[in-house]
Amino acid sequence: MGTKPYKRWQGRLHEIIYEADTPAGKLFDVVLLIVIIASILLVMLESVKSIDAQYHMFLNISEWIITILFTIEYILRIVTVKKPLKYITSFYGIIDLLSTLPKYLSLIFAGTHALVALRALRLLRVFRILKLARFMGASNHLAAAIKSSRAKISVFLFAVVIVATIFGTIMYLVEGEASGFNNIPRSIYWSIVTLTTVGYGDIAPVTPLGQFIASFIMVLGYGIIAVPTGIVSAEYTRKMNKDDAKSATVPNALPPHPSEVDLNSLSCSNCLAQDHKDNAKFCHKCGHSLELQPTK
Repeated sequence: MGTKPYKRWQGRLHEIIYEADTPAGKLFDVVLLIVIIASILLVMLESVKSIDAQYHMFLNISEWIITILFTIEYILRIVTVKKPLKYITSFYGIIDLLSTLPKYLSLIFAGTHALVALRALRLLRVFRILKLARFMGASNHLAAAIKSSRAKISVFLFAVVIVATIFGTIMYLVEGEASGFNNIPRSIYWSIVTLTTVGYGDIAPVTPLGQFIASFIMVLGYGIIAVPTGIVSAEYTRKMNKDDAKSATVPNALPPHPSEVDLNSLSCSNCLAQDHKDNAKFCHKCGHSLELQPTK
């Protein structure tokens, strides 16, 4: 009998921490994001020497308070799931751990305190709060297009490296050490910077021939930038047309209403799976009940 109250407490806490559809869960996530942003601002202010010299004590105490809050939150996330190791080794679990450890490590190792800026990655939780999962279909198409284009892009990048190496070697022979092209690797660095139209200006050709070659590389760079975009765009269009063709094969098929494909923020307490449909009662991955078990 002693386990039933604990299970209900565990379930209620899981509902607040892992779900954003309930008022309590949404409030928790909003407060969490505010604290994360405040923590990042504190780290940024502390890196400014004039501000740190004047408000060091306040910044340090505030950061410790936030770190303790994050520690408590991390522990609660572990105890409210049935498989703690699943959360600890998950993407968000690792991010939560990395955002908590640096402050403690700063007591042992100097210079590690700045790593708390990793907490910015926790802002990814905003996707759950704003329920942007319904728009992930387009991003999945883009990811698939990039994955399908990886072979073409790899060949293209290899060709760019070869071109940069050739032009870098030529500029080393044309300009020489007097113009700052001290060696071939440094000349290749200049070629890459120029080819990508970055142009730091730390090295520049001075001879007419060198300037002519540099001009040619700059113009070539504009054309090179457009190639990966064109490859991915073509693959993205091909996949979209393929999906449209599949939809056309279904007679009288209508696009689903947004409410029919809307995804909520329910998180399975057993396997931590998300992206469940509205009104879902069981996990789509493990079949575990998503509803809080009532107590007698």
